Amino acid sequence: MSPFQSIDNDSIDAQAARWFARNRNEHSARTREQFEAWQTNPAHAQAYNEFESLWADLGECEELHTPQTFAVKKPARRAAAFALATAAALVCALFAVNLGTAQALYQQQVATLGQGAKTLRLPDGSTLNVNANTRLRIDFNAQQRDIYLDQGQLYIEVAANKEQPLVVHAGDARIKVVGTGFDVRRSARLLVVSVAHGKVAFAPAPNTATLLGAQQRATYDFAQGTLQEHTLAANEIANWRSGHLAFRNRELASLVDELDLYRPGVIQLAQGPLGRYKVSGNLDVNDPLALVKALPALIPVKTVLLESGKIRIEPR
Repeated sequence: MSPFQSIDNDSIDAQAARWFARNRNEHSARTREQFEAWQTNPAHAQAYNEFESLWADLGECEELHTPQTFAVKKPARRAAAFALATAAALVCALFAVNLGTAQALYQQQVATLGQGAKTLRLPDGSTLNVNANTRLRIDFNAQQRDIYLDQGQLYIEVAANKEQPLVVHAGDARIKVVGTGFDVRRSARLLVVSVAHGKVAFAPAPNTATLLGAQQRATYDFAQGTLQEHTLAANEIANWRSGHLAFRNRELASLVDELDLYRPGVIQLAQGPLGRYKVSGNLDVNDPLALVKALPALIPVKTVLLESGKIRIEPR
């Protein structure tokens, strides 16, 4: 499956993200014709331009050398193309020099333990909520506000600043904004981004990108290399901050992955189709095992206590 086939076909923003990825990797005449036809719709063209604008300046100069994006214009003359390439190279060089000479404005390392959520007020005016069992590093400089999430979960209300975008790094993945509220959870298996308001550019892997709007969630599976999007209720986004998680129609595998944040390595899920079972309910983050014990009353599963002290969820 291609990285853009799993995105909601009804979302114009998602379509724009798919075309952005396709234009970087497909160069056929048919692809160009399809893109030109899609972009004749003014709303489509606007969404595509917004995506390109938000995606710009991610700190990777190779963006200036990616394949042509098939804009509906006549081909530029060779001299003009050469001048543009020269200008692009100069911009890239200047950008690299600026990055190399930037002065650190703010740096901090944050590590929380179980049941150790905390709230930080950042010097740019942003508010950062850090969940239990989370490790991250904050590094703000004159060009960009960077947060490196090693593991765990955060929610941040980002103070708007177009001149200094904020980027959350989760391994090779990048989540970029200029001012919005969004949640990121990183485990060994999944990377989940949920947007409360505003727009977020999300690139979980090379050649995989999407643009998320309010009440949208994207889940990237590291092993499968798949990206799925879902629509959420407003009260489902970062509700862990209140100590209680409400969820509806969550796949069991995704729920267990989230429970692992509160009880690392304690809960196991049996192999097979069990992970696709859907479950709705509530979770007290201070007592996540209570939900595990209640699962047999919600879906056809049983819980088995292993000699190691771990709990395995099996089909009933």
